[in-house]
Amino acid sequence: MPALSLEQVRNLCMRRGFVFPGSAAYGGLGSFWDYGPLGVEMLNNIKQAWWHDAVYERDDMEGVDAAILMSRKVWQHSGHEATFSDPLVDCKACKSRFRADHVPLPPIGDPLREEVRRHAASNGAGGEPAVWPTRWDGEELVVSDETGDRRFSEDDQRRVGLVHKLIPCPKCNEFDWTEPRNFNLMFQSHVGPVAAAAGTDEEKAARVYMRPETAQGIFMNFAHVQRSMARKVPFGIAQIGKAFRNEITPGNFIFRTREFEQMEIEFFIKPEQYVQEGEKTDEQWHQEWIDRRFHWWLKLATPPSAGNQEMEEIEQRFRKRAQTADELAHYAKATTDIEYLFPGSLGWGEIEGVANRTDFDLTAHSKDIPEDDLKRLKLEDNKDSNEKFDYFDPDAKKRYVPWVIEPSAGVTRAMLTFLCEAYDEEFVKEPSKQDIDQIKSDAAMIKNNAEKKIKQAEKDIAAGKEAKHDPVQVREFLDKLEDVVTRLPESLSEVLLTLDHPGAQNLEPVKKFRPPTEKFMDEISRTVLRLHPRLAPIKLAVFPLKKNNAGLVELAQKIQRTFQKRFRTIYDDSAGIGKLYRRQDEIGTPYCITVDFESLEDGTVTVRERDTMSQERVPVDTLHDYLLPRLELG
Repeated sequence: MPALSLEQVRNLCMRRGFVFPGSAAYGGLGSFWDYGPLGVEMLNNIKQAWWHDAVYERDDMEGVDAAILMSRKVWQHSGHEATFSDPLVDCKACKSRFRADHVPLPPIGDPLREEVRRHAASNGAGGEPAVWPTRWDGEELVVSDETGDRRFSEDDQRRVGLVHKLIPCPKCNEFDWTEPRNFNLMFQSHVGPVAAAAGTDEEKAARVYMRPETAQGIFMNFAHVQRSMARKVPFGIAQIGKAFRNEITPGNFIFRTREFEQMEIEFFIKPEQYVQEGEKTDEQWHQEWIDRRFHWWLKLATPPSAGNQEMEEIEQRFRKRAQTADELAHYAKATTDIEYLFPGSLGWGEIEGVANRTDFDLTAHSKDIPEDDLKRLKLEDNKDSNEKFDYFDPDAKKRYVPWVIEPSAGVTRAMLTFLCEAYDEEFVKEPSKQDIDQIKSDAAMIKNNAEKKIKQAEKDIAAGKEAKHDPVQVREFLDKLEDVVTRLPESLSEVLLTLDHPGAQNLEPVKKFRPPTEKFMDEISRTVLRLHPRLAPIKLAVFPLKKNNAGLVELAQKIQRTFQKRFRTIYDDSAGIGKLYRRQDEIGTPYCITVDFESLEDGTVTVRERDTMSQERVPVDTLHDYLLPRLELG
């Protein structure tokens, strides 16, 4: 089964060399991450798998690598400089900062919700009703007047300011907010030696932005690629590159970061009025790309050892969700998000968007566009551009600005998706009744101690003193612990995860309980990343049975050097074979080879498969033919 929490994945990533906090020696820098030896291998594997699918397996694709810094005019005419912003609010009481549309509303049924209802039904001047019956319909606020019902989703409520002043700060529970203000998400810099004051003509002339998306670099190169490669529409341009967004509230590990990498395609097609009989419409192209991209995610999320039932379960954690009209970007005719069900509170999260951008972008960057098209796309005449991004169709004998289908995915978000899906903890040895009884006994001791800490903390708080423990968090921890203990032994894999709860911090019995429990879990279970072989950071690990035997070491190192030329292969003799297997399971290595004394006699080695732990004797001279098909490397 996949990870139960992001914390499980985060702990593994930090411990085993996938991801490290950036600038850690100086306390870190919010939501900037460094990718370690295994992380960089996995990122590269994801990008290679995407590029192979998007470019090499098609006859209608080219690639580019556009500059990160572009003319400021690109972002002015794309609309980013004016509109690429989020509403920002600050809590005056605790100085915390939030996106206004991400501050959680109180639960329905809470007394505060009734205050929200009354506020929404008032014009705010003397409390006289401005509208009539107001009710909750699920999560939507329905306000009625003589013109009929108006429905407000939670986002709508924040957007129109119906409830802002009545939402408590999630951190301090106070209601003292600043007014919402727009916060531009683009990182700003300057080209050349600039010492001018902000906002002056000199400063603006030198201003550039770290690109917030890779798409505009592709649009800038549409004509160059089309002409240099003699491409006919339909064709696409693919790019993998860094992007930067100064997010107000990044988080959830590497799900939302300020520096990230995109895998993006702009696929140029005929406008609807030029589509001839037998050719695909924009809706058909859009659906084709949605299906192709969805299949890519499922293919790489499924290990080769998966059976039919497991494949069905995996597919249930991925979905296609068409955006509603009020979600669509201003340039999009339609967008479908591919989403994954992440563990814990994150839940369903977007991992790729496939948008029908029509002709908005190429038109926005073009000169000499007819007034009707500008009006249709709600664009201003571009007097800065030196080029018109149109295309002469040799079949239609017409010039037109192509439409665009855009599949866009994040590399690091893909890495998190595949790690969450691949993460598994399984038992390799059945725990005894005595083992389970010991855990229950230890849990009872923790509970007794925690109950005392809760009472003491509540007394301290009532007396105006600073409490050592947060009674609410400790109570939440006890509730989780009781749930896990009640479900033993089925819930055994959740025991250590429960001890990571904030309420468990500084509880002495927990500190004593953790080390022996970790040792016990190591003995009866293993953590395994069931990564698809194409994504695994290390494809093959080679071990000698005895590290002090020259013959075994020489043969093991020879095998390692042979395969290292083709893919990432390691040699390891730093522990016993069992421990070495566990180490490779935890980082997702699909195959391990053990060289033993029999190998020196008959030229065979033991090949162990990660998911099933099955072992097979294979002649050294046939290892290439044995491994490559299984690793899906040809």
